[in-house]
Amino acid sequence: MLKPYKALSLLLLTALIQTSCSTSRSSANTNQAVTATQGAEKPKPTSKNGIKNYADVITKEAVSDKGVFTVHKVADKYYYEIPDSLLQRDFLWITRFASLPSGLGNGYINAGSSVNEQMVVWQKFENKLLLKTKSYNSIAADSLPINLSVLANNYQPTIYAFDIAALSNDSSAYVIDVTKFFLSDIKTFSGLSADMRRNYKVTKLDDSRSFINSVKSFPLNIEVKQDFTYDATEPPSNATTGSISLLMNQSMVLLPKVPMQARINDYRVGYFNIRQIDYGSEALKADEKSYIRRWRLEPKDVEAYKRGELVEPIKPIVYYLDPATPDKLRPYIKAGVEQWQKAFETAGFKNAIIAKDPPSPEEDPDFSPEDVRYSVIRYVASTTRNAVGPSVSDPRSGEIIESDIIWYHNHLRSYRNRYLLETGAANPGARTLNTPMDDLGEMMLEVITHEVGHALGLPHNMKASSAYPTDSLRSGNFTQEYGIAATIMDYARYNYVAQPGDKNIRFIRQLGPYDHYAINWGYRYLPDAKSPEDEVPVLSAWIKEKTGNPIYQFGSGSGGYDPDSQTEGIGNDVVKASNYGLKNLKLVAPKLYGWTAAQTNDYDDLDELYGELLGVWSRYIGHVVTNIGGVHENRLKPDQKGYIYTPVTAKEEAASLDWLLKNAFSSPEWLHQSEISRNIHHANHVESVRNLQVRHLDNLLSSARMARLMENEVNKVNYNALDMVKQLQRGIWSEIYSGAQIDIYRRNLQKAYLDRMDYLLNKEESKPTRYNSTTVEISQSDIRSILRGELANLQKQLRAAQRNYSGDLSRYHIDDVLVRIDNILNPNKN
Repeated sequence: MLKPYKALSLLLLTALIQTSCSTSRSSANTNQAVTATQGAEKPKPTSKNGIKNYADVITKEAVSDKGVFTVHKVADKYYYEIPDSLLQRDFLWITRFASLPSGLGNGYINAGSSVNEQMVVWQKFENKLLLKTKSYNSIAADSLPINLSVLANNYQPTIYAFDIAALSNDSSAYVIDVTKFFLSDIKTFSGLSADMRRNYKVTKLDDSRSFINSVKSFPLNIEVKQDFTYDATEPPSNATTGSISLLMNQSMVLLPKVPMQARINDYRVGYFNIRQIDYGSEALKADEKSYIRRWRLEPKDVEAYKRGELVEPIKPIVYYLDPATPDKLRPYIKAGVEQWQKAFETAGFKNAIIAKDPPSPEEDPDFSPEDVRYSVIRYVASTTRNAVGPSVSDPRSGEIIESDIIWYHNHLRSYRNRYLLETGAANPGARTLNTPMDDLGEMMLEVITHEVGHALGLPHNMKASSAYPTDSLRSGNFTQEYGIAATIMDYARYNYVAQPGDKNIRFIRQLGPYDHYAINWGYRYLPDAKSPEDEVPVLSAWIKEKTGNPIYQFGSGSGGYDPDSQTEGIGNDVVKASNYGLKNLKLVAPKLYGWTAAQTNDYDDLDELYGELLGVWSRYIGHVVTNIGGVHENRLKPDQKGYIYTPVTAKEEAASLDWLLKNAFSSPEWLHQSEISRNIHHANHVESVRNLQVRHLDNLLSSARMARLMENEVNKVNYNALDMVKQLQRGIWSEIYSGAQIDIYRRNLQKAYLDRMDYLLNKEESKPTRYNSTTVEISQSDIRSILRGELANLQKQLRAAQRNYSGDLSRYHIDDVLVRIDNILNPNKN
């Protein structure tokens, strides 16, 4: 059956032949016809099924931009001219925030943050073009009969249906009007989630204040910016306007016609990954498959590569610097990118990753950071303190197509502050607000290396910071060679373990041995493997070679139960490391005024740094809390010896709680520096300490932690939830056994202890809770039995202790808490 436009062409051709024959037979008749029509209005071309002539739609006034699709702007309308050859081709559609209001998403969203990624295809149906989603989550080989069922049971929705406005002059492309589409509040492309719409009470998109900012077409992608304003009763900022304005970026990227050969993910090595459900599996169920995300690197000379020679890739990974990047920072950023070259050499490639200055208009007039062919390190003028390394990957194979590293201008300030607080005791170069440029440059270099690592496919590996013995971090020779953690992908930013007098110490993180191992595992080219499954024996053998070596272990840090896999920690002994860190912090605190306000004659920096000092103290405490009810995770497969999960020993748990009672829950007199507290706030010190201590007390007395401690009973670990509560309660209320006065810090903490008891006994819902990957049914567990029994014991001890206190604050405090305990134990008494 002929397509409509081809049938129309054939009809016109037939008419032309008939007219030609008629003319040759009778020129007289023709002359009469011409004479009769002179001066009359020529008939206008009529549309067929709504399809107009190309020139009537794309007029002479059109401004056209050629790329993967040609984009036309005619007056206030935008048109896509879509080649017939690109129908049914796979595109990746990425929705991002280009600009957003302060506080959106509680501040956890930045400009450049991705909202949604989905694969789409363009399809023709009658006189319409359909934009449809396409999923690779469920697959089966085309040759298998079950593929018919996969397609039938995973029918993908149509996002939008466009009328075909015109055909190109050669009928090889379709013209559609996309104006209404990009001016509509389409949920799948929106920056406002359902939760945001509910929380901010968004009513509608205001058409009068919404418009298309720009549409740009490049050889492999189209970028659209939408300026949208919504009516909102409770916006996150600028509340008096009753509005939320967003600048959204819609990217549509053409994916390779032939996907790259995927590499099967292994949870023992850290890689971002894509997941698919394969219904063509021979297993008795659908087989879930996971493939790592990585760039396509193939050697120019395969034979030389096989011989073990370093070979350049056919297409290296290239990052361009943003033209807005300050000149003094460019060398550090380039070095941060190219530091990965050594790791790629481990994988057999030389010059695999390169950093370049942006080309001048004369060198490349078409260069644009928005062109998907260019990966760019963007330098953003923003007060946000962050850097991110997102990437765009092919959902069919995991191939990384493009990546933009985002560096926010104020980010180095955070690193300056942490450098001063965490290393200032042992590192004279850190004792200033004017950190030397070489040190700042080194920090920036390593941050860029970390973010590029994400863009290469590597997630955080929080376990790597526990690979080194804690005391080795006090060795100059060790830290200069191995750094302070086994990978740059951990949050191990500074060496806070090193003590005053330690020599030649490296204080700033660096690339480590795990990085070489992970890049080799993910990127080494295996020329003899014809399928992802063919690679598995080799890849598994590389992992088994490293079994038992902590340097090559991976742990995401999620779950909150593994003391070896924590953010911001270093060393293999969290108690020892936190002890060293706290000793340093106690040396820094009294010096902070002299290093800041005394030099600047201003209190702003002192105020900021003191607040961050409390945060550093809190991190050291949190690391030790994780030891209690902690479980070491060692990612293994059945052909490796050992257990995946091993509880922390009873001795370590008891020692950790003892450390907390001395260093977290005692009265922190060292924190009260009069020069600081009496110059930065009128009355906030006690409340700041209370808030921090209560946070860790509540964490210690979480239902999830207690559930893991109760599990110790079946794991034959001689320290359970009752042991922990007994030890904690005696430590929190130690004054009533000694008769000592109870100071303000301790009175606050003791009341907080009772509040937590009240919550767990009477207020937390009695249903299975899942917190930090531990599930517990509170009402049917021992949690309430333990707490009720120990609280009753405390009540007796407090009554006995009353006689030791007269009419002072300590006595009033004890009288008050006795009433509180009675109300907790008898909530329905009144």
